[in-house]
Amino acid sequence: MTVAADSATGAASLVQSVDWLAIAPPVTAATVALLVLVADLFVGERHKPLLGYGAVAGLVAALALLVPLRAGDRSTFCLTGGTQACSYTADHFALVIQALVLGGALLTALLSIGDTRKLPAGEFWFLLLASAAGAALLPAARDLATLVVALEVASLPAFALVGIKRGDRRSSEAALKFFLSSVVATAVMLLGVSFVYATTGTLHLTEIAARLDEVPGRFDTLAQAGVALTLVGFAFKTAAAPFHFWVPDTYVGAPLPIAAYLSVVGKAVGFSGLILVTVIGFPSYADVWGPALAVLAALTMTVGNVAALRQTATRARSAVRLLAWSSVGQAGYLLVPIAAAAYSSDAQIGSTVAYALMYAVVNLGAFAVAALVARTHPRNRLSDYRGLYATRPLAALALGFFLLCLAGLPPGIIGLFAKVTVFSAAVDAGLGWLAVVMAVNVVIALYYYLQWTAALFRSPEAAAGEEAPTQQKHRVPAPLTTAIALTAVTGIALSGAPQLVLRFAAVNLF
Repeated sequence: MTVAADSATGAASLVQSVDWLAIAPPVTAATVALLVLVADLFVGERHKPLLGYGAVAGLVAALALLVPLRAGDRSTFCLTGGTQACSYTADHFALVIQALVLGGALLTALLSIGDTRKLPAGEFWFLLLASAAGAALLPAARDLATLVVALEVASLPAFALVGIKRGDRRSSEAALKFFLSSVVATAVMLLGVSFVYATTGTLHLTEIAARLDEVPGRFDTLAQAGVALTLVGFAFKTAAAPFHFWVPDTYVGAPLPIAAYLSVVGKAVGFSGLILVTVIGFPSYADVWGPALAVLAALTMTVGNVAALRQTATRARSAVRLLAWSSVGQAGYLLVPIAAAAYSSDAQIGSTVAYALMYAVVNLGAFAVAALVARTHPRNRLSDYRGLYATRPLAALALGFFLLCLAGLPPGIIGLFAKVTVFSAAVDAGLGWLAVVMAVNVVIALYYYLQWTAALFRSPEAAAGEEAPTQQKHRVPAPLTTAIALTAVTGIALSGAPQLVLRFAAVNLF
């Protein structure tokens, strides 16, 4: 009887209560994804657009469920052995990144409504919502198993979304390149996770941090290898050089809204995972990942900006290629505060979050205007934007504002302030050489951002050999107009009150 009672007590102690409110945002996105997929079976072809509006409603609901969690003090799926280790934590870091990824998915959905006529609607919306659910789960994950699962849930639907244009050879090739390179990176990361588990005996990040301090000397090399290999998968998702080679072809081959999604939400997934494993899981090995990330940051921003500089105005889809290479360069800036955290304090991470919020808004806005121009100029060349102000003045003004924010020039004050916080993080951490590299790259980026901005306001008459811009007015879907307006208004508001974002640069979010 005593043995049975002890067994019953032990079994009862393993039963965990689930905080449903804490996990509500990703669960809502996943539930709506399933509902949309099932509804697709019963909705006629004429009413397929309703699936898109259902997806938008689901993402709005997921965003609304972040409001009751704003205190940032909820955890669930915790160990019951007296330790504080949990698998899911809705702290301020998780909530900010969840707001970013769900907001990015919402704007992607708005861009996609009206452009999914040639795509399988049910599958498209299911894949987008499923990927958004994985992206929302990842920043709250606090063990390596949940991190890997969330990363794959966010990534696998993205592969399908890139290649969803049936019969399009470029789309299929982009999806295949994206898939194969991602699989290799994931395999390397899983090898690293297995090494970390072998040396620590746990997968929870807080427990790993404590046990890595006491790794026996004979296992130190194995632990270092595990830390380095684990970072590879997340470096791939951030498009950090030399893991960036999939970006330009993938962005060009994917539907334009999906390219926008990958440039913002895909990066947010990679950077949030990278922050979690380095700052929370591997602080005792900062001497390994700190210098590595600093070098990656310098290499990434240089490769991205130099490649963007080489884009020619008359090449087909050169506008999307420039945005793709620009996103690689921006990834280098985002890596700087994470590297700086290895040399100073975790508070530097706030600079990455502040910069990511600015980048998400203005980059999605730039892609939204690109989607608008693509409706009349399917080749989407940089030369197609010449004289845009004469035909669509509001769109030209919005795109000019977004490009100036990315360049860090007024009136895009938020872009300037975000770059200053990243620059300050490098200087405060003693990484003067990295600050110099960043300053040089900012100057390089000014050239192509300003060149594109100037083209918007030039005379609409084309130069010799170029196609003259069309003067015909085309009806713009209301959701696309809404996406451009939302990003423009948000960017202007942030530039008017940059402290709304920059306060994250001075606050420890964990």
